[in-house]
Amino acid sequence: MRTHRLGSSDLEVSVLGLGCMGMSEFYGTADEAESVRVLHRSLELGINFFDTADMYGPFTNEELLGGALRDRRDQAVIATKFAIMREADGSFIGISGSPEYVKQACEGSLSRFGIETIDLYYQHRVDPATPIEDTVGAMSRLVEEGKVRFLGLSEAAPDTLRRACKVHPIAALQTEYSLWSRDPEDELLATCEELGIGFVAYSPLGRGFLSGRYRSPEDFEEGDWRRMNPRFMGDNFQKNLDMVDKVREIAQARGMTPSQLALAWLLVKDNVTPIPGTTRVERLEENLAAVEIKLTADELSAIDAVAPVGVAAGNRYPEEAMKAVDG
Repeated sequence: MRTHRLGSSDLEVSVLGLGCMGMSEFYGTADEAESVRVLHRSLELGINFFDTADMYGPFTNEELLGGALRDRRDQAVIATKFAIMREADGSFIGISGSPEYVKQACEGSLSRFGIETIDLYYQHRVDPATPIEDTVGAMSRLVEEGKVRFLGLSEAAPDTLRRACKVHPIAALQTEYSLWSRDPEDELLATCEELGIGFVAYSPLGRGFLSGRYRSPEDFEEGDWRRMNPRFMGDNFQKNLDMVDKVREIAQARGMTPSQLALAWLLVKDNVTPIPGTTRVERLEENLAAVEIKLTADELSAIDAVAPVGVAAGNRYPEEAMKAVDG
């Protein structure tokens, strides 16, 4: 496994990380014991970058990760996020970046992990009611106190990033980026490069859709969040599936899976660290094989032809959730 630094920071991470959200919520039933096996196998294979958030579960994903990595802490770079507030029953109650909440949320995460320091601490969504300078100022005090090593933002617009960097260095921006979510290519990637911010790509497999394994909305379990996502509903599903099938053809011609192709496409790009999630060891190993794949110029052109910017039918979140995306 290769490693690289996130942006201009000193944070060294594997070029492929692991998103842990689905181990606790949103994508149907998960097996906790198998999830622990995935976490341990990740370390064995050289993955050291693990991503979670306090709202996943809610709260239980941090506990799962903390327990699985407790006796392996020195091998792991732990990233978590705050700002999306939830009750214990799962209800969403808003977004906060207030200095008081920053401190409270960090203390809660540290306790659930059972650790003294979080390696990378993100603001999950920008709070429109709190100036980013105030939020990042409070986060910087966590660094001074030794509770956090590096700071990040998630789904932040270029102007927000520029303002944040004037307060404290930002090691990483985490935003959705994949073959069917190429919006960051408009301005975000260039802004991150300019400011020395590493780009962490979440949902690099299109919430599993780019794997080609889902052929109908009924393939998702009852209660699976994807059933409520515009890209998986109505005519959008078939339109998006048509694109995935074209990606599958390119992958099959090279003897790889669609997931491997989608990840290899991202790994070609400088300063991008994909964090695909999985709850099964075999899928983890399949994804990891993408690190060794080198796509040719002709293959990259073929991919661009079938999955251009804006190819996906439907918004990437329901309307209310899209309102929380900065800028």
